[in-house]
Amino acid sequence: MRVLVVEDEVLLADAVAEGLRQEAVAVDVVYDGAAALDRLAVNDYDVLVLDRDLPHVPGDEVCRRVVESGALTRVLMLTAAGRVGDRVAGLSLGADDYLPKPFAFAEFVARVRALGRRARPAAPPTLRRAGVELDPARREVFRDDRRVPVSRKEFAILEELLRAEGAVVTSEQLLERAWDEHIDPFTNVLRVTVMTLRRKLGPPVVVETVLGVGYRIP
Repeated sequence: MRVLVVEDEVLLADAVAEGLRQEAVAVDVVYDGAAALDRLAVNDYDVLVLDRDLPHVPGDEVCRRVVESGALTRVLMLTAAGRVGDRVAGLSLGADDYLPKPFAFAEFVARVRALGRRARPAAPPTLRRAGVELDPARREVFRDDRRVPVSRKEFAILEELLRAEGAVVTSEQLLERAWDEHIDPFTNVLRVTVMTLRRKLGPPVVVETVLGVGYRIP
């Protein structure tokens, strides 16, 4: 899942982003509405975490443009105003969910994940292929009933490959979904991460390399 956090309180924005990264979510962060529109124009996001009170371009306007664009991005609005009228106004703009500040981080993560699932085609609770099982909710991986400890990035890559149901996932797609906009497209971090994931899953190899393209689990 890839998320854009738009919040003008820098400390809060950075704390939220870091917390999501700990949950194996790729996160980009901006601090005003104009920068948010720039990012949305060039990147595909599953979820937009959007503060209503933003400088330059208000959060309401950002939400309106996302909805009018027809993008599949789901919008979670954040605001210090928690009155019913404020929530209704935010949802009327087309936001998918609304969370008043302050909020419990566990609830925030649950709402982001729920919206992320709605941004993609429905997938079964547990992903299975070639003897590999991945449980997104419990963040557990098994190979032939053997529990496999994986890192956050390994988990994110494996989830993308399993969701593809045998299709090839390009290296660019994996970098975009598992990392963020600051990743160097020429880095070898993906190759190294896939290599480590293969070693942990054990033989026979299930993650195939498609030369010049990417990876798949056939």
